[in-house]
Amino acid sequence: MRDRLDRLEARLVEIDASLSAEDATHDLDAYRRLMREHAELGEVVTQWKAWRAAEADLQTGKSMRDAGGVDPEMRAFAEEEVSSATQRLSECETRLERLLLPRDPDDHRSAFIEIRAGTGGDESALFAADLLRMYLRYAERCGWRTEIVSGSPSDLGGWREVIVRVDGSENAAANGAMREASHGGGVYGGLKFESGGHRVQRVPETETQGRIHTSACTVAILPVPDEREEISIASEDLRIDTFRASGAGGQHINKTDSAVRITHLPTGLVVECQDDRSQHRNKDRAMQVLAARLRDRERREREAREAATRRSLIGSGDRSERIRTYNFPQGRITDHRINLTLHRLAAVMEGDLEEISTALANEYQAEQLAALADEV
Repeated sequence: MRDRLDRLEARLVEIDASLSAEDATHDLDAYRRLMREHAELGEVVTQWKAWRAAEADLQTGKSMRDAGGVDPEMRAFAEEEVSSATQRLSECETRLERLLLPRDPDDHRSAFIEIRAGTGGDESALFAADLLRMYLRYAERCGWRTEIVSGSPSDLGGWREVIVRVDGSENAAANGAMREASHGGGVYGGLKFESGGHRVQRVPETETQGRIHTSACTVAILPVPDEREEISIASEDLRIDTFRASGAGGQHINKTDSAVRITHLPTGLVVECQDDRSQHRNKDRAMQVLAARLRDRERREREAREAATRRSLIGSGDRSERIRTYNFPQGRITDHRINLTLHRLAAVMEGDLEEISTALANEYQAEQLAALADEV
């Protein structure tokens, strides 16, 4: 491991030199990749230097102890140095183990949040609106930008289906360094554990007898593919239909065929977008969502073939699987994957997801460490 850490330290020196060159920003994509790699390696190298310093202090303390003879003061001082250095070594080793775990290559990407009402009728659609608000508030806390790409509102002000694009901002790290470190500094890394079935227990607004109802929504978090990589969609595999948009928007949106429906014929995936007045922009947005869904489909098939190691954390990967329950009468939220129960539902619904997301990320890292230990 020492050789690997030395190589990472040397790589960080190379990146520093590249970033300080006069033409560093000539290729912005390459510059961003270097900045991302620098951020990832920086913390590793910092801990590696701290480990070496602690090891040097430990050797010095041992030498002092051995040379102290019968002098009780010298021996006590040396023992204190040895104890302190040993503790620091252990802490640095733990941090390095976690920092060197394999990273999800998608963690740094932007993400689509897809929320769909499930069982429960109008109450499910209202809960979908509550989940949307929760994620928008969380994105705001993280310093991320959000845009509703497509949506199908319900009659009572909820959402039957809504898709939101979330992009990281340049100052996101300043708004939450701990949050950045916990999920790789990206939007997808911070949201990916939200995929699954979300169940709500509460008295609906439409309930006249005060009975508690149970409803559900499904949430899917999809990494946004880079425009120039990975997904190639043949035009002959697409059927593109245009139609008049429904809902609010004035005369223009209702009198022109600005809405777009794209069907991917080989898989049967269908994406609609009608939120913009421009047919061209609606088509672009729909293609982005389709590419993300296709990429996610390929990824899930690959993980199924490779027997993904996070099975116990995200379950079977089926988005219909229940992962979390929101119990409003008791003010309680429970994440069933890690048996975490919090009695602060109101704060969570306001976007305070940090405790849950950190616990899920820590559990995932613990599983990775256990898997690596089994392989040794």
